[in-house]
Amino acid sequence: MNLIEYPDAELLMFGLADRLASDLGTAIRQNGRASFAVPGGTTPGPVFDVMSGVGLDWEKVTVLPTDERWVPQGDPRSNAALIRARLLTGRAAPARFLSFHSEAATPEEATEALAAAVDALRPIDVVLLGMGADMHIASLFPGGSRLAEALAEDAPALVAMRAPGAVEPRVTLSAPVLAGAMAIHVLITGEAKRKALERARSLPQAEAPVRAVLDNATVHWAP
Repeated sequence: MNLIEYPDAELLMFGLADRLASDLGTAIRQNGRASFAVPGGTTPGPVFDVMSGVGLDWEKVTVLPTDERWVPQGDPRSNAALIRARLLTGRAAPARFLSFHSEAATPEEATEALAAAVDALRPIDVVLLGMGADMHIASLFPGGSRLAEALAEDAPALVAMRAPGAVEPRVTLSAPVLAGAMAIHVLITGEAKRKALERARSLPQAEAPVRAVLDNATVHWAP
């Protein structure tokens, strides 16, 4: 794990956006395209605001969520809504977006078909993750209904997940997809999450799913 400490959240957001843009630019130069998996939630919003103004060849970038709530398309609680509003705008508007939305009633019915599109992008070039105080990443929650399957080395690309702390059922990229990315960045702020991160390093993945990516991750932290 590579830990980068910033004096405040604003400098973190700009520094992280610069690293992400650099990694995406490298992937485009090497492969002619790039894939970029990003979280929802409020924390990455300022990073997205900065990145939407970066002069990349965005038409060569495919953006996908790291996980998604199983809610109707356009629902403000969907991760896609945040990604579209904060990242896929301005200079980044030409990027392709891979949606995990489906008309299926449950995520369990849809994951196999949705996973095919993810498999076509593997390995993902750049992954950005947040981490909860419970040490979850994406929708890999401690105690999640299919966590063991999602953590397994032979896990499918996408796994349906239900967890006590999650209001809606979810669909999430599995641990092998996240851990297999060419560049992995984890964004955390505050002392509580810093302590949770340190605790996670000595716990098994089932108790601290963030462990699945830590060995090769760059963690960006500010108080």
